[in-house]
Parts: sequence; structure tokens; C-alpha cells
Amino acid sequence: MSNALFCFFAFRTLLRRTIITACLGVVCNAAVAQVELVSPARDDPQRTELAEPFEIIDGIFFVGGRIHLPSYLFTTSEGHILLDTAFDENVSEIVANIRQLGFDPEDVKLLLSSHAHHDHVGGHSNMREITGAITVASAADADVIESGGATDFRDTGLWPPATVDRIIVDGEQVKLGDRVLTAHFTPGHTKGCTTWTTVVEEDGKQYDLVVLGGLNVNKTEPLIDNPRYPDMPQQFAWSFARLKVLPVDVYLGAHGYWYGLNEKREQMLAGGDTNPFIDPEGYQNAIRFFENAYLERLKNETYDDAE
Repeated sequence: MSNALFCFFAFRTLLRRTIITACLGVVCNAAVAQVELVSPARDDPQRTELAEPFEIIDGIFFVGGRIHLPSYLFTTSEGHILLDTAFDENVSEIVANIRQLGFDPEDVKLLLSSHAHHDHVGGHSNMREITGAITVASAADADVIESGGATDFRDTGLWPPATVDRIIVDGEQVKLGDRVLTAHFTPGHTKGCTTWTTVVEEDGKQYDLVVLGGLNVNKTEPLIDNPRYPDMPQQFAWSFARLKVLPVDVYLGAHGYWYGLNEKREQMLAGGDTNPFIDPEGYQNAIRFFENAYLERLKNETYDDAE
């Protein structure tokens, strides 16, 4: 190895260690309670049992077929917006839940997504055909959705390709009737991962609502020096930075366990003075959990690379 090449690799390793040490110092110095977000086992009822639809807040309904795989219906005066379609085999469950609430699936005008993985957009093609909705996505995720997963940087299976009718940019607003959703690009989990926000009202008070797009580091792919996603670490870091300062009162996400959907649903059905989904602390705890997992993975891969 030449001296120049050796110096390059030494500098890169030193830089990574410096960044990681600084980031870990920030996290460790924060005197906050830590949460542990654990994905339910394969045989957990949150994955296996059909879920009943219900209203979360202000005309926003959970309509997912399973608690683990939420789909959200944003009702408006001029039709409805559906966010995420889960797997293709879950589409009939989502459609049944929409009908159970008294809504017509053909009134779904816009089809959005949190991120282009098969458990969130696998049903897009089927749902688009049933509803006639316009499919909306970021450019990076649109490429994956339209290829049925073939162009994804992960090799985790394919799904029916779906046409994307409208490409959005970061910060763009999607409007239908009296509902306005804003797209916040939070790449890392996928290249075009999108976190959505809107403003809701309950009992005469307004709240900032978020649907978190995804922050898990993919277990099957390297975080550092990934040839199919070389800037993944930087994009994750950028996403964490912007999500920390996002104003959030009502916290929802692309998976139920991220925000205690099952427990909060039971609390809501039991009745109470406050809506359990109004949970700004839970949102910050979740961001902190995902960032700590990212930093630990970054540290491990960096020191492995240095050995």
C-alpha cells in the first residue's frame, strides 16, 4: 500500500472515530429516560390477528389490517387520503376496514407512503386499481415502487409494481379538501423515506401530528461503505437532526410498536379525559432510541473497519 493511500485510510478512520465519539458524548450526556422499542414476534397477535378500525383524532382513522402494519385514512370534505397499504395480501383487509367505518374506498383520491418497502407499499398496485387514487411519492422511493422493489438497495423480495402519478419534493404540501399534509424527507431507512405532518384539532385545541416514516438501520445491509447506498450514514444523521426539532404533539408511525399503538388503542377504547395519542414525550423517546441504535451500529462498523 502506498503512503498516500495509507494516509487516506488512516484519516478516514480517525474522522469517523471523532464523529462517533462526539455524537455518543451528546447522547450519553442527555439525562433522559431510555425506551426499548421491540418489534413483535412473528406469532404475536399484533402481526397475526385482524385489527378493528377506529378514529385516532380529528377524522384520521387507523384502517390497517394488522396492528403491526398501520394504514391511515385521512378523511376530507372532498375525498380521502390513504397512507401505506402494507403487503399486497393485506389490501382486502384495509378495504374492509374502510367500508366498516362507513366510507367508500372509491372516495380515496390520494395514495401516500412512508417508505418503499414491501410491507408498506406492496399493496399499492392493487389499492390503486380498487380506488382509482393518484399515487404520490418522493422521486427516490418512486423508482423502487415502480420497479416492485427490484431497484431497492436491499435484496428482500419483490412486490407488484405500481405506477407513481405524482412526484413530490421535500417540504411540499399535499392538499385535499380541508386537509393539508406536508412531506418531510427523512432518508436512511430508504433513500426516499418520508415523514408526514399535519395539524389536527380536538376539543377546540390544535395539535401537530406526525407519521414517522422510518428510522431503523437495515439489519441485512452494511451502514458504512454500502456500494448501493454510499451516503446512508450521512443521510441518517441528517434525518435525526431534523426530526429532533420537528414540532410534534400527536405521534404516529409506520409500525405500531414504534408508538405503542396497541396499548394506546386499548386506553382510548376504555375512555378517558385525554387522547393517549397526544404523546410528544413518546415521540422524542422514540427518536432517541433509533438514534442510539444508529450510533451503536456506526461505532461497531467503524471499529471493525479499522481492525
